[in-house]
Amino acid sequence: MKISYNWLKQFLEIERPVAEIGEMLTDLGLEVEGISTFQSVQGGLEGIVVGQVVECEQHPNADRLKLCKVDVGNEEPLQIVCGAPNVAKGQKAPVAVVGATLYPTNAEPWKVKKGKIRGELSQGMLCAEDELGLGSSHEGILVLETDRKPGTPCAEIFEIETDHVFEIGLTPNRADAMSHFGVARDLRAGLKRKEISKELITPSLSSFAVDSRSLRIEIEVENPALAPRYAGITLTNLIIEDSPHWLKNRLRAIGLNPINNVVDATNYVMHELGQPLHAFDADRIHGKKVLVKTVSAGTEFMTLDGEMRKLHAEDLMICDAEKPMCIAGVFGGINTGVTEHTKSIFLESAYFDPVSVRKTAKRHGLNTDASFRFERGIDIELVEYALQRAAILIRDLAGGEISSDLTDLYPQKFPERNVFLSLEKIYGLIGDEIPRDTLIEIMASLDIQVKSVTESGFGLLIPSYRVDVTRDVDVIEEILRVYGYNNIPDKEKITASIHPVGQQEPHQLREILTQRLAALGCYEILGNSLCSPTHNELLGNTAHKPVELLNPLGKELSQLRQDMLFSGLQALVHNMNRQHPDLRIFEFGKIYGVSKGKRWESERLALLLSGKSAQSDWTQTSRALGFFHLKSLVFQVLEGLGVNQWTEKPVEDSRFSESLEVVSDKKSLVRFGVVDKKFTAAFDIEQEVVYADMDWSLLVAIAASRNFTYQPISKFPEVRRDFALLLDDSAQFSEVRDLAFRTEKKLLQDVQLFDVYKGKNLPKDRKSYAVSFLLQDPAKTLKDQQIDKVMKRLQTAFEKELGAELR
Repeated sequence: MKISYNWLKQFLEIERPVAEIGEMLTDLGLEVEGISTFQSVQGGLEGIVVGQVVECEQHPNADRLKLCKVDVGNEEPLQIVCGAPNVAKGQKAPVAVVGATLYPTNAEPWKVKKGKIRGELSQGMLCAEDELGLGSSHEGILVLETDRKPGTPCAEIFEIETDHVFEIGLTPNRADAMSHFGVARDLRAGLKRKEISKELITPSLSSFAVDSRSLRIEIEVENPALAPRYAGITLTNLIIEDSPHWLKNRLRAIGLNPINNVVDATNYVMHELGQPLHAFDADRIHGKKVLVKTVSAGTEFMTLDGEMRKLHAEDLMICDAEKPMCIAGVFGGINTGVTEHTKSIFLESAYFDPVSVRKTAKRHGLNTDASFRFERGIDIELVEYALQRAAILIRDLAGGEISSDLTDLYPQKFPERNVFLSLEKIYGLIGDEIPRDTLIEIMASLDIQVKSVTESGFGLLIPSYRVDVTRDVDVIEEILRVYGYNNIPDKEKITASIHPVGQQEPHQLREILTQRLAALGCYEILGNSLCSPTHNELLGNTAHKPVELLNPLGKELSQLRQDMLFSGLQALVHNMNRQHPDLRIFEFGKIYGVSKGKRWESERLALLLSGKSAQSDWTQTSRALGFFHLKSLVFQVLEGLGVNQWTEKPVEDSRFSESLEVVSDKKSLVRFGVVDKKFTAAFDIEQEVVYADMDWSLLVAIAASRNFTYQPISKFPEVRRDFALLLDDSAQFSEVRDLAFRTEKKLLQDVQLFDVYKGKNLPKDRKSYAVSFLLQDPAKTLKDQQIDKVMKRLQTAFEKELGAELR
């Protein structure tokens, strides 16, 4: 939200440094994210002065150029070559002196330099209107009708306004601060804390009066629940034209484009007071009647942007006797908008139900300044005041007269909000005893009325514009932001109770695993849950349909992902495009689908590796990150979560060209492997990608049920023995490892595969595994006789169950 400092000063008479005001607003909870400078004319006409042409002769070397002597207030006049057809002796015109920067209309800025034109020295430039950025005319130099002396800065003549604009990151609950008036209210409270008392200057309504009753438009609200308050008035004999410069400057400073004096006035009042308004061309209101109601579903309605929209049965509409004219609180219609031909208007000011407006705006994909305010809740008590303020302003800007009584339909007034605030709760939450007088002073500066004071606390009446303040804790928050968080002293002692450690929560397991994977060189990503239909189609999953979005931003983000692979590949492409092709990433997230008519979601943990394991240098040659790197990470994740018993087996999966599945208690924990090229090709990835898809919910459940066991580190030495086993080509190392642990449960500590050989001197259907076995007795040193017995049992088991031979 943009707030103009000059505009703020219309409500508070302050002249303090802009940076100081920015800090004060941030301390008050209106975080200033940036401060920019606005100038009504870009560059502020700096370096442009009034010049008087004292001589004007024909250029000796050019028929279309004149050689001028121009007085700019210096001892000697400047010689300037000018090609304007209207330049003449005695004229006063804007002169850009050497070094000045011009900001032409619809062109790039450029700097005026001294130089020669057709052999004659030129020491500046006589300027046209468009060259100064003051308009579009380029017919000749801009002749000034002024008695100002030569050398007077042109900024003084054209009343160039310089403003500073605060960019405020407004939190959704602060509907009261969505206007300059609202920000000024907070700023007044902040200044009061600094012992600077300033009165809040509100726009006067003293000139409001009904000039005639020549145009009456009847108003009827069919559903007061959706429009608890609706007010309107008419104005006639208007002249639609451009707004004055002061109004244009106010709107342009906050990023709005001026349209015409009537529309600009409604926008001005909305940003001034926070109350959205809408002006209808009264001559286009059939039956001279305004109906606030819902219409039949599917009714077509064209909005001001030229879009034809189909209305929902719950959309609240502003209609005339025949048709809809406006989507209430969201967007106007093209048929009743104010144009240059408009002579009479019906001016609307209302309070619409925030939930209804939010749903309607969401359904139609509209986000307007009006809906932004209505959705969050405006001040219902401001409706009539803002309408009168806007009527006065339009009458002043466009002439005409107020031609009807103000109609205000407010059948059931909103109840007052009373809150009791106990001193005990204030001190308990804030942690400091703020003096009573200070508390009362702060609440008064926030328009919170203290109705009663007792020994235990205060009885309060909350102002209607603070729609977010409903409880005592909300009032305490208000007090604290004005009092200042920095003014709460730090405690010398902090007391805390230690919560007994029980079962680890899922978020704790996630944090532990995140740190573990980061320590292993992986980076966490947070991908988009939305994806393109073409991605989900790659899965070829006919049993599970994708979840479609009702209001997608575009086709590329119209479905929820059915697999975490897509966000991983997108991250890989993003990094590859920035010369970072080596990637180890992981992501916690969800996938979604529809099965048998029911939506489902599943929590997953995804790992994705691609590229090289490290950069090559003189000490090593880098290896590609491949299947076994991924397998190692997967097993470390399982072990870190306490999954001790599992089996692995090959599995057919459309995502992989080759893959394994890890199963525990007949449940699939992980599927991982080399990503099929149809997926990588869809993302224009040529290098190999390996990917693991883990069922995070199932892993959390297993981790929650695990039991920790501890044993001391043995002080006796380990012994290593190796076998070279000749096995069938279909045999896997996991079978060797599992059989070894089943055969020797006491002394065997570890089994490692350190070499695989296939080829010359071996049968075609056989391969050689070089396997190491680590043996250790925790109670004593192993003897050769014990070791030999263990190795003999292992050999026998391998020969009997796997058909192995020792080489």
